[in-house]
Amino acid sequence: MSFSSFELCLFELCISPRLLVVLIYRPPKTDSNFLNDFCDLVADCILKYDYVLFFGDFNIHICCPDNVLAKVFFNLLDSFNLTQWVSSPTHARGHTLDLVLSFGLPVMNLVTLPPVFSDHSPILCDVTLPCPVPVCEAPATRFRALDAETISKFVDCMSVRLETFNPDPSNVDHYSQHFDVLCNQVLDVVAPLKLCKSRPRREPWLSDVTRACRRACRSSERKWKKDGLQVSRELFRASLVAYQDAVRAARMAYFADIIETNSNNPKILFKTLNSVLVYQEPSSMSPTAAGNSEAFHKFFVDKVSGIRAVISGNSVDPVPVHPSPPTLSSLNTVSYSELSKLVARQKPSGSPLDVLPPRLWKAAFPCLGPSLGQIINGSLSTGVVPAALKAAVIRPTLKKPGADVSVIENYRPISTLPFTSKLLEKVVYQQLVSHLADSDLFEVFQSGFRSGHSTESALLRVLNDIYLSLDQGTSVVLLLLDLTAAFDTVDHAILLDRLERWVGIKGSALDWFRSYLHNRTFCVKLGDVFSSWEGLRWGVPQGSILGPLLFAIYLLPLGSIFRKHGLSFHLYADDCQIYSPLCQEKGHSIQSFVSCLNEVKSWLMANYLHLNEGKTELIVFHPNSRNVDCYVDLGPLSPYSKPVVTSLGVKLDAGLKFDAHINSVIRSSFFHLRCLAKIKPMLSRAHLERVLHAFIISRLDYCSSLYAGLCQSSLVAYRLCRTAQPGS
Repeated sequence: MSFSSFELCLFELCISPRLLVVLIYRPPKTDSNFLNDFCDLVADCILKYDYVLFFGDFNIHICCPDNVLAKVFFNLLDSFNLTQWVSSPTHARGHTLDLVLSFGLPVMNLVTLPPVFSDHSPILCDVTLPCPVPVCEAPATRFRALDAETISKFVDCMSVRLETFNPDPSNVDHYSQHFDVLCNQVLDVVAPLKLCKSRPRREPWLSDVTRACRRACRSSERKWKKDGLQVSRELFRASLVAYQDAVRAARMAYFADIIETNSNNPKILFKTLNSVLVYQEPSSMSPTAAGNSEAFHKFFVDKVSGIRAVISGNSVDPVPVHPSPPTLSSLNTVSYSELSKLVARQKPSGSPLDVLPPRLWKAAFPCLGPSLGQIINGSLSTGVVPAALKAAVIRPTLKKPGADVSVIENYRPISTLPFTSKLLEKVVYQQLVSHLADSDLFEVFQSGFRSGHSTESALLRVLNDIYLSLDQGTSVVLLLLDLTAAFDTVDHAILLDRLERWVGIKGSALDWFRSYLHNRTFCVKLGDVFSSWEGLRWGVPQGSILGPLLFAIYLLPLGSIFRKHGLSFHLYADDCQIYSPLCQEKGHSIQSFVSCLNEVKSWLMANYLHLNEGKTELIVFHPNSRNVDCYVDLGPLSPYSKPVVTSLGVKLDAGLKFDAHINSVIRSSFFHLRCLAKIKPMLSRAHLERVLHAFIISRLDYCSSLYAGLCQSSLVAYRLCRTAQPGS
C-alpha cells in the first residue's frame, strides 16, 4: 500500500481485539491528491479493522478556522467517524500539525510535551481497548417442537375435532374463545410444551452431515496418533479437508437460504443476518429481574397519564373539508380465496399470546381457513372485535441504537398483536384506505402510509418549494414540530368523532371501530416474565396495522389551521413540517408562524396531544448562505432555532449542502460494510451482491435525489462508499 501524497507505516497489534496503527507523514504542499489518497487509506483500513489509530505529522493547520484544507479534512474525518484528539500546538511556531486520530476507541491522558530533538512536540497518550462482554446465561424457556411431522399430525387431529365443533357463530367472541381452546387442546396432544434449558449458542448451519464428518475426522486423528503410520496421517488429512469442505458448504447453503427467503424484505434480512453473525446490540434490560417488566409497565402508564394530566381537552375542530363526506356504513366480508391470499402474504409475526404460531397458521390454512374466516367475517358483520384480538404484549424497544440500555426513559412501547388480529386489521385497513381514496378524503399533504407516497417524495416537495423561494431572493423558515408519545395519547372519543364527521364512517362500520378501540388490554413482557395487565384507555397501539392510518385521520383538522395562516406544510404520520418564505408583500412574516404555532398548540392540547418544545426545531434558509449579514429576528421562535435540523431522517443545514447528512450516511454504511466483511467468505458472489444492495446501496440511495446540484467535493467520500467492497 503506497500513496503519492504522503508516506506511511502500518503495523498491527496482535491482541484481542485486533488494533491497526497507521503512522503518516504528509509533506507540505501536497494538497491536490492528499484528500483522495487519505480517503482510500481510511476506507481500506476501517473495513478490515474495528479499531484503528492514525498518528503523524499531517502538516495541516487545523488550528486555523479559515484554512480551507482544514475544513475539508475535518468534514472527511466526520464522514468516516474518526475522532481527532490533539487540541494544543504541536509545532515550535504555535500551530497544530501533528494529529492523533482514532476509530472505534477513545484516547485518554493525551499530553503534548515541549520540543526536544526537532521543532515538533512529542505526544503521549493512553488507549484502552474494550474487553469482551461476558455472556449471561439465559433462563430456561418453554416451547413446542413443531416440525413437518408434527404439523401433519396437528392437521389430521384438528380436522377430526372440527367436524364436531359447532359453537354459536353469531357470537364471534364466544366462537373465538372456543376455537382457541380447541387449538390449544390439539397442540397439547401433538406438540406438548417442553422446558428448554439454555445452552451455549451453536452455529446454526451445523447439521447431521457435518457432525458425521467431524466424528470421522476425530476417529482418523485418534488412529493416526495411536499407530503413527503415514497412511493414517494421510487419511486424517483427507478427512479433515472433507470436514472443512462440509462445514463451508453447509454455511454457504445456510446463508443462501436466508438471502433467498428474505431478498425482498431488507428489514427481515438484516435482522436475521445480524442475529447470526454480526454485532449484537442489547435491546432491553435484563429479563432475569422480574421487577423490570412491572417497572416498564408503570413507566409507560405513568408517562401517558402524566401527559394527559397537564392537558385540558376541549376539542373545537375547524369545519370538516367535506361537511357531508361519502359514508361507509358496513364492512365487506372476505371470501376463502381472498383470505388465503392474505394469509400467504402476511408476515409470519405474531404475539407471545398466539395459541398457534403464524407459521402453523400458514402451513395448516386449508384446515383452519374456514374457522378463521368465520371469526373475521363474524367480526366484520356484527361490528364486534373479539377480546382475545385486543390483547397486546408490549415489547420495550430502544428509541436509538447505542442508547443506555439501563435507562428506562430510552425505550418506547411496541405492541405485538396476535396473528389473527393482524389479519382482521389488514382486511379493515384495505377497505378504509379504498374509502378514503375513492372519496378524496385523504389530507393532500399527508404522505404517511399512502401508496405512491414516501418520505423522499415528501422531502422533495418541501425542498422544491424552498429552492423556488430562495431563487427569488427570499429567505425561508422551516419549522419541524415534534409530538410527545403522540400515538399513546389519542383520545378514543375524539377519534371516533373524526371517523364519523370527517371520514363518513357510520352504522356497523363505526360500531366495529368503537369495539376495536374500547376495552383493549396490554402487558409488558421481558424474557419469560409478564407484567400485570392494564386497560388501554387512550391511544392507538404502536405496531398495529390500523394505528398509523387512524392517527393520520386524527390529525385531519391540522391542515385547515395551516391553510388559515397561509403557511405551506407537509405531514408524514406525526412528523409535521411547516414552512414559508419571509415575504412582507404577501403577508408572510415571523408573526404568521407565531400565530399559527399558538393556534396549533391550542388545538393539540384540546385533542390531548403534547408538543415537545425541546425537540421542536426551526431553521432559516437564506438566498446566499455565505452572507454573514443575513439575519432574521425570530422573536418568540428563537429557542427553536438550530444550525442543523433532522427532517424524516435527513439532516438539513442552513446552506443546504447536506454535509452533515452525507457524513452520517457514510459512517453508517461503512459500519455495515465492516459487519458484512465478516460473512463475505461465506457468501457466493450473487448472494454478496444481494446483501450489499439490501444493506448498503439502499442506505446510500435513501433520498439521494436531494443531492442533485451539490458540488463535487461534497460527494467524494459518498462516491467512495458506493464503490467500496467488504474487506476480506
